[in-house]
Parts: sequence; structure tokens; C-alpha cells
Amino acid sequence: MSDATADIVRAGPPDAGEILTVQRAAYLTEAQLYGDPFIPPLVESLDQVRAALRDAGGFALKAVLDGRLAGAVRVRFNDRTCLIGRLVVAPDLQGRGIGGRLLRAVEDAAAGRADACALFTGHLSDGNLRLYRRAGYRETRRERVAAHLTHVHMRKPLGAATAEPSEASEAAGTAGTAEPAGA
Repeated sequence: MSDATADIVRAGPPDAGEILTVQRAAYLTEAQLYGDPFIPPLVESLDQVRAALRDAGGFALKAVLDGRLAGAVRVRFNDRTCLIGRLVVAPDLQGRGIGGRLLRAVEDAAAGRADACALFTGHLSDGNLRLYRRAGYRETRRERVAAHLTHVHMRKPLGAATAEPSEASEAAGTAGTAEPAGA
């Protein structure tokens, strides 16, 4: 399999089962890293994923590689900030650029609607931190959420909107005004 054939398209409620499967596989290493099997992405239910994918306050994208769901990401908006969450790549496909492509697709889709993108990851998640820093995200603050976990909040300003919508923004579609995203 090569990343060159990965398609980034809008995800919806029918994708919830596959997304949940990839999400659980991807976050298993995070749970092991932090010694916590009850992190939210691992205990999220299928109904909760379906509801998130139906949410009109944002959108979700998926990466499809050779007919297989290779990764996904969810987005919400808070005023002019694009809040990125649950960026996941199947463990056997990590390191092939799929996460970076999903991140760029979100940024392209959010351009014009948001002035910046924001996200967070755990303080021990070196691979995630490297990916986000390489993509231009800068740390804005740290938030201790448990004895074993500190969230590293990061932000990236977005450039001016382009006149022509990109393939990713067409895939994401448009949505009305959103409320702040929950954790």
C-alpha cells in the first residue's frame, strides 16, 4: 500500500464502525504510554461516534487507502477557531504521511471559516508532537488533567482564504455556526 493512493473524503455516520475500530487501535498505544485504559477515545461508544459524525457544527474526514479506512479526523468550530480532534491513523499505516495529509486537508477545508486551527495531545506523545510541530503548530499552554497526563495545547494560524475551494473543502462541505467542541 502506498500513501499516494489515499483519498481524503468526507466521513459520515455510516463510517462510524470503521472509524471507531481505527480509533481504538490507534489510541491503544496512547493508553499504554499513559498507563490509562480509560482514555476518552477508547471508551467512546459507537453511538457517540455516530452522533459526532452527524454533528452539523463541524465535519469529519477520512483517508481511504486501497479501499480501506486508513485514518480519520474530526473538526468542530468555536467562533473563528477550527478545533481538531481524534486524528487517527491505523497503527500499521503510521509513518506514511496519512496523518499529515489529513491535517492539511482540515486546514484547507477550514480556510476562510477559521483564522486558526487548535488541537491538543498528551505530553508524552512524542510522535504526535513532532507531527504537529512539523506542520507549523506551536505550543500555547499545558494543562495538567490527571496525575499521569498533561495536555499540550497547540495552535496554527491559517492564511487568507483562497477564491477557489480546494478538494478538501469540497469534501468537508459547509456547516452553520458551531458551538464550542467538548472533550
